[in-house]
Amino acid sequence: MASKCFFHYSIPLYKNHVVTTKGVNIRKPLCSSKSTTSMVVSDTELVVRRSANFKPSLWSFDHLQSLSTKYTGEDYETSASSLKKTVKTMIPKVVGNPLKCLELVDNLQRLGISYQFEKEINQVLEIIYDDYFKIQEQWNGMDMNLKALGFRLLRQHGYHVPQEIFRDFNHKTQDLEHDVMVMLNLYEASYHSFEDESILDDVRNLTTRYLKESLEKNIIDRSSHLGSLVSHALELPLHWRVPRVEAKWFIEECKKRRGVINVTLMEFAILDFNMVQAIHIQDLKHASRWWRNTCWDKKLSFCRDRLVEHFLWTVGFCYLPKFSLGRKTLAKVNSMITIIDDIYDVYGTLEELQQFTDVATRWDINAIEELPDYMKICFIGFYNTINEIAYDNLTNTGLLILPYLKNAWAGLCKSYLVEAKWYQSGHTPTLQEYLDNAYISISAPTILMHCNFLTSMTSTQEILQCMEKTNNIVHYSSLILRLADDLGTSSDEMERGDNPKSIQCYMHESGATEDEARSYVKTLIFNTWKKLNKEVVDLAGSQFLQEFVDCATNVARMAQFMYAEGDGNTRQDLSTSHILSLLFNPIQELC
Repeated sequence: MASKCFFHYSIPLYKNHVVTTKGVNIRKPLCSSKSTTSMVVSDTELVVRRSANFKPSLWSFDHLQSLSTKYTGEDYETSASSLKKTVKTMIPKVVGNPLKCLELVDNLQRLGISYQFEKEINQVLEIIYDDYFKIQEQWNGMDMNLKALGFRLLRQHGYHVPQEIFRDFNHKTQDLEHDVMVMLNLYEASYHSFEDESILDDVRNLTTRYLKESLEKNIIDRSSHLGSLVSHALELPLHWRVPRVEAKWFIEECKKRRGVINVTLMEFAILDFNMVQAIHIQDLKHASRWWRNTCWDKKLSFCRDRLVEHFLWTVGFCYLPKFSLGRKTLAKVNSMITIIDDIYDVYGTLEELQQFTDVATRWDINAIEELPDYMKICFIGFYNTINEIAYDNLTNTGLLILPYLKNAWAGLCKSYLVEAKWYQSGHTPTLQEYLDNAYISISAPTILMHCNFLTSMTSTQEILQCMEKTNNIVHYSSLILRLADDLGTSSDEMERGDNPKSIQCYMHESGATEDEARSYVKTLIFNTWKKLNKEVVDLAGSQFLQEFVDCATNVARMAQFMYAEGDGNTRQDLSTSHILSLLFNPIQELC
């Protein structure tokens, strides 16, 4: 069946890369490996448009709709329920041994199944905190491995365990040098530090040096399970990793080495991963039907068609089965952000962008007559989708969220316009001037505004309190996303002539080399994580608030994942393997 667009206006389609816009022929350049600038001449004006020459999507609508998995139905649900009951019996058996208890909790988290045992995990952590970590006198003589693993897991779950628990670390360094696992746990714990926690800074510096030297000098066998864990941690600490991505990696790692993890745990983790993946596939199919109905891939072909990549982001934000509506909604939000971003960054003239910003701020469908045709196509689809999201929320919860969404999107468009004006004038802002605008233009505040209404909070009062309390978390998460994006994308964007990013702004302001600027941006990311850590611990305790905080923190994690090797949001050669691994290919069951 042919796709049916939901536009309410008659707008000409692109044919042979040409669309007529108020008497001006706008021609999209033919695709090439390099970015270009298109100059289109009419009788009355010269229109200069850039093109990033984005490659078409690898994932067709028919392909996405044909995706299937066997991991659905009553038989698999029965098997999962039986395995879950067995795993649940393991927890009380280790309560008397705090280290084994913490190791089990750690494994449940890394395998991606801790959400199935939230109540039990919270209970055992409360016991361990009260018995071993609550009072300073309890630290004396405590095993360093217990301290390290306990500190990491307790801080992760919102307990205020002070850094002074490691005050004797330097005195015990020689005793620890032969225990790689202790050093690894100390290394991972150090990434849960706050600002001005010098003890944890020392722990991180020493353990990092020790673990690197252990690999270089073959003290640790790289091919062993421990060697693999150490290499993995040095590449990126566990605290900065995306939970769903880590679960897939850890399951596959443990499958290689029988006996490392209890077989029942492994069987449940694999089955749960595959069953949750089946839910993700259905969510993606839903999003792909929306995308097809917008017709943007054909009518706005100068923009990126990256629906599947955008959906991958949503799985990173929250992979849990109960967040199905959130993934469907945020896949649309992410796609709209990219379309609008490409219009501001690549295609629109400054006058057109000012008009679009005004129409978006007014949220007046009648005002689109002021816009060129390609912007009408964009705005109608955007307007319809946001109104539909708000309407569905109103009918389901009784909450009127449209004013909040409109304000967030208006702020995003205004930040894009600032950057467009900088580009047109050739202005290079200071780093601070850039970041004050760029943490908004990276779109995380807009995404997280939608997330406010996708949690289980059901009252306006709860949501408004969440917005007020999490303002700093939104800012810090957005800043990490912006800085990680800049590290990964600035080279490509500079090549096609975009605005200076944080790296270039710092180079211009300080006279630093590019390597020095990149190092400085990485330091900013690390310091921002420290601020984010403190905010997250301070807000612990509210289940409703925790859902939002987890999602916001995962935005920062996804940033470092997607931009680790370049622009994973645009370059499909960087994201395809992750899409196949996380969305399309189930984990093979144990033999």
